[in-house]
Amino acid sequence: MTITRQVVVDNIAAYVHHEITLAQLVDWAECILVEGELETADAAMLSQVIARLGVADVRAFGLAWEDCEGLLRQLGFFPRVEVVAV
Repeated sequence: MTITRQVVVDNIAAYVHHEITLAQLVDWAECILVEGELETADAAMLSQVIARLGVADVRAFGLAWEDCEGLLRQLGFFPRVEVVAV
């Protein structure tokens, strides 16, 4: 499977929506860095974003909302937050 911008965005979105844990996001990113085939046109940028996700479980790096927002923008997407009553 070729890793595209959309695949990376989908994984970040899954984390932000609490569909996957930080550990799962980090595991995915680490796997992709080792075994993934990145879309050629975006390989350098995708590699940089995925590498950042791969170290998100290290205390010195972490992964705050601002980090996710920046990574999504780097991928060409604009995150939108919706607040709803429970």
